[in-house]
Amino acid sequence: MPRKPKSKTKTQAIAPSGSKDPYPQFDAPTPDQCLSVRDSLLSLHGFPKEFAEFRRIRHEPGLQSESVLDGLVITLLSQNTTDSSSRKAFERLKSAFPTWNQVLDAESDVLEDAIRCGGLARTKAGRIKSILKTLKEKKGDFCLEYLRGLSIEVVKTELSQFKGIGPKTFLQVACVLMFYLQKNDFPVDTHVFQITKGIGWIPTTASRETAYLHLNKRIPNELKFDLNCLFVTHGKLCRSCKQQDNKTIDNSSALCPLVNSTYVNRQEMHVTKDS
Repeated sequence: MPRKPKSKTKTQAIAPSGSKDPYPQFDAPTPDQCLSVRDSLLSLHGFPKEFAEFRRIRHEPGLQSESVLDGLVITLLSQNTTDSSSRKAFERLKSAFPTWNQVLDAESDVLEDAIRCGGLARTKAGRIKSILKTLKEKKGDFCLEYLRGLSIEVVKTELSQFKGIGPKTFLQVACVLMFYLQKNDFPVDTHVFQITKGIGWIPTTASRETAYLHLNKRIPNELKFDLNCLFVTHGKLCRSCKQQDNKTIDNSSALCPLVNSTYVNRQEMHVTKDS
């Protein structure tokens, strides 16, 4: 079993600049709760292998092998499919078209065929071409590396210029920020949303958009990456957390550190204002 990391004595939450907490009177999660959950899940699962390379890059930026544009396209391809399928689609894309110029010049049906294993091929091919066309017209080349030196809010503004990337696709932007720009952002996918709602870290009425804003305000920056990766992994593996919405927890809940623990917040214990 992986060794439990030493806990820090004090943590402070810092949210992305410019964002507002939609639930300012909802006082969960606290920094101590975030730390406890991170440590408990890390002891249970170890750090997920699928995210290990991204974690190493955060500590040693020189290890980065994929460009920011690679990351944006990979993230776009991941929509409504599995990680393995989106990776396979990206590998086939790069194999068929070694340069971004070739991708832009490719016939749409040929490009669609290259990424078909990732699903929604027509939509995704159109968005990839649109991103490349916009970059060539506005920047003169196919490079997004300049985003590395910008703030989270400015990066969001820059990425919103691309068709299919914007407020309604906040998850894609947040994933690019966290995985490919090594920024302290906290994406809210289905697993993160379900678990954080189940343990009372967001109001029961929260949407994924408001959950994203609230959790980024409340979770300490230094815990965001580990917590996010662990929530995703735990959500895939834990039957009791998958069943929380239906309130049909079975005996497997005894193995889940998020059930009946001191860092689970009961909704009725909080003053919640959704407006």
